[in-house]
Amino acid sequence: MRKVMISGTGMTHFGKHMDATIRSLTGDALAQALTDANATTDHVDTIFFGNAAAGLLTGQEMIPGQVALRESGLMGKPIINVENACASSSTAAHLAWLSVASGQCEVALAIGAEKMTNKDKAVPFKALIAAMDLEQIKAETGSDDPLEAGMAPGRSGFMDIYAGKARKYMEEAGATIEDFARVAAKSHKFGSLNPKAQFQNALSVEDILASRDIIDPLKLAMCSPIGDGAAVLVFTSEDFVKKHGCDAVVAETITLVTGMPGGPNCNDRASEKAYNAAGIGPEDIDVVELHDAASPAELMYIEELGLCGKGEGVRMIREGQTDLGGKVPVNPSGGLVAKGHPVGATGCAQIVELTDQLRGRCGARQVEGAKVALAQNGGGWIEDDTAVTTLTVLTR
Repeated sequence: MRKVMISGTGMTHFGKHMDATIRSLTGDALAQALTDANATTDHVDTIFFGNAAAGLLTGQEMIPGQVALRESGLMGKPIINVENACASSSTAAHLAWLSVASGQCEVALAIGAEKMTNKDKAVPFKALIAAMDLEQIKAETGSDDPLEAGMAPGRSGFMDIYAGKARKYMEEAGATIEDFARVAAKSHKFGSLNPKAQFQNALSVEDILASRDIIDPLKLAMCSPIGDGAAVLVFTSEDFVKKHGCDAVVAETITLVTGMPGGPNCNDRASEKAYNAAGIGPEDIDVVELHDAASPAELMYIEELGLCGKGEGVRMIREGQTDLGGKVPVNPSGGLVAKGHPVGATGCAQIVELTDQLRGRCGARQVEGAKVALAQNGGGWIEDDTAVTTLTVLTR
């Protein structure tokens, strides 16, 4: 396996873009990424296009990548569509990484794009139910329409899952709703420093606690929003970097595991594999982007990823250890809660942030001296575990 580099990144503003299309969003991010990599469409060998729910959200099935890239100059090249719930584009990145590492190509693109906003707010919530086991929902409810049966009133069904996990964590670790609000306030502060974040207003702990109840203990400002966006990564060989003078970082590994109901959870298994593949330990990591679809997840995941001991996530947030200047800053992009969560774009967007962190391009939210970065992206739900998780380790 040869060394793989990320030589270019591009990302749209995340938010509610009612008049945008997956094609227009993709074109914007793609142009940024190719320019950043000193590359043209002629250099590209293979494209992996990540999208989670266009079939349910826009009606476009089967060929979303070809449709999105129709006017890009990439038609005729291999375009592989990748659907893997919220981990769709990090799975695309996993495949692009493998393509370059194996020597099959010099330049591979990983693209993530999603158009979620809809005049009918129930449409994206219903689409998200499709990332759960519909056969299980049908068996438990007896409904002939498991998508409808899995709907939660006025919210994504995933918030019910996160709320249940949060309540359990409160019992086990002594966390409080104020701790979850501290996480959310940190995310919104970072979002205020990120010009591409969906929410760019800093919120206090008091603001978070005053926001609307979603489901105990979650408040609205602790939950990731519905939105649209695209993100693109240019994976290249080291030779390409030398020839084109790219400002590149090393993609040490993009590890992917699938959920095992009743077994060790995805983060436990993925972190062991990723750290071994990259030749590092959690103590080496300088900055993290993780999948905080709801703010309490940050405290649970930093423990599962070995960034602190079991039950120590609460102390980390209370002492500011996950903020700028702390032990290991988490979600300096604003995370899913503030940056936004257009599900098919999220995995690539996390890696965009970390690549730019390692290149020192993040301005007021820059983690000084960052050399090793970790991204954790999860998708879907199978009984009692995330359906798929990817872990990406980048170095500079």
